[in-house]
Amino acid sequence: MLPGPQRIVCLTEETTEWLYRLGQEARIVGISGYTVRPRRAREEKPKVSAFLSAKIDKILALRPDCVFGFSDLQADIAAALIRAGVQVTVFNQRSVHEIFDMLYQVAAMVGCADEGLVQIATMRERLVQIDAAARALQASGKRRPRVYFEEWDEPPISAIRWVSELIGIAGGDDCFPELAREPMGKQRIIADPQEIVRRSPDIVIGSWCGKHFRPEKVAARPSWEAVPALVNQQLFEIKSANILQPGPAALTDGVEQLHEIVKNWMVRHG
Repeated sequence: MLPGPQRIVCLTEETTEWLYRLGQEARIVGISGYTVRPRRAREEKPKVSAFLSAKIDKILALRPDCVFGFSDLQADIAAALIRAGVQVTVFNQRSVHEIFDMLYQVAAMVGCADEGLVQIATMRERLVQIDAAARALQASGKRRPRVYFEEWDEPPISAIRWVSELIGIAGGDDCFPELAREPMGKQRIIADPQEIVRRSPDIVIGSWCGKHFRPEKVAARPSWEAVPALVNQQLFEIKSANILQPGPAALTDGVEQLHEIVKNWMVRHG
């Protein structure tokens, strides 16, 4: 038996996906109800939490020796479990670098530091390749597109830090870089929606957490008819599970989708 906790509850999806990738899914005894990656986890593991709430009694009944959580938004859940005598580790990763740090820490905690480093190195190398491909296009005379990433529509909320960084790696420029470092969604609300129009995005990517992106709704916004992204039909969706999960998903499927969108724009319009 490898060292580390043997009965883990994951309050968010990223640690669940990572433990499956490490081949340590047998340690997981409970997951978030929002988990979709990997799909089989929903069929195999009890769902014991949402994001802002959790079934504390149900978690305690699973006799966890460790609970993984994410951010200050789960502080109340963590406090309740700590008072009940449960070991809780809450990560607060907001950047690409911090995501990699979290992945290594989890791998080390379950005795899989070496395997974790191998997988992390593979993900890092792919990011380097994507960045190099974007720089090569730019060196050939292609312009970097202005990218507006919308995490929520009413009110409009722009990209969080790791998404903004991945947009840059993919070859684009985040339209609201000054907001990206703000950790909370309410701090990234765009107070004047017309500011989006003024920043003239070449690409709009929607990832409305919890609901489908509706490009026709975006196209119908006041004064949007001359926005380059609308004129050139460059409105796309990346599912929130693929990009807003601060774990393996964003560093694999999420960035690959960003790369494809930005690369195609640079080839056709840059």
